[in-house]
Amino acid sequence: MFGFGKKQPKAVAFDIIGTTFPLDPLRPRITALGLPPAGLEGWFAAGLRDAFALALTGGFEPFTRVLEAALDGALAEQGLSASSAEKKTVFEGLQELAPRTGAAEALSMLADAGITVLALTNGSRASTAKLLDRAAFAAPPQHIVSVEDVKRSKPAAKVYLRAAEVAGVEPGELALIAAHPWDIQGAHAAGLTTAYLTADRPFSAVLHAPDVEGPTLPDCARALLAL
Repeated sequence: MFGFGKKQPKAVAFDIIGTTFPLDPLRPRITALGLPPAGLEGWFAAGLRDAFALALTGGFEPFTRVLEAALDGALAEQGLSASSAEKKTVFEGLQELAPRTGAAEALSMLADAGITVLALTNGSRASTAKLLDRAAFAAPPQHIVSVEDVKRSKPAAKVYLRAAEVAGVEPGELALIAAHPWDIQGAHAAGLTTAYLTADRPFSAVLHAPDVEGPTLPDCARALLAL
């Protein structure tokens, strides 16, 4: 059923935070603040919730600022407090994330096939560029598209449409690879082809199914190239 009626994309966007660069290395920094191990997912989900609320109501704040406020909320909910220096370690860790296993292979595979590759992120352009520079991919994304370009957070349609504009393709000629069901939903609503990375969680039964899926980033890339 996957990919029915879809064509091989001319451009592919990789979600960055949580997809190309997993968040799990931040867990020790979260627990060092007194939060439980699952506090990593809870904190990040709270940040996404607030970013979504801003996007839905026409507002925008840089994602780091949203995450800072969400961390304060997560600590307060647990009756915890932390100094600015202690909280800073979490955000320093965000700048030091390592790429997911297979990310370099997936990027090279698409580049070798003549596909335009983009980084599409709720983070800032500067922080994304630092992550990509640290990763030293042999075939890094050719473009970085940040939500700061349009002052709306994903999954707002204008973010995905901006990515298509930057790539010089129609929305239907652009694919998104993401590990977040909500991101797949947003990309589908904007007319993109979607590839879901199944490594971290099953896809939500209430959202629109991805066009293709795979357990690794190279599997997702191969599935898109097979369309």
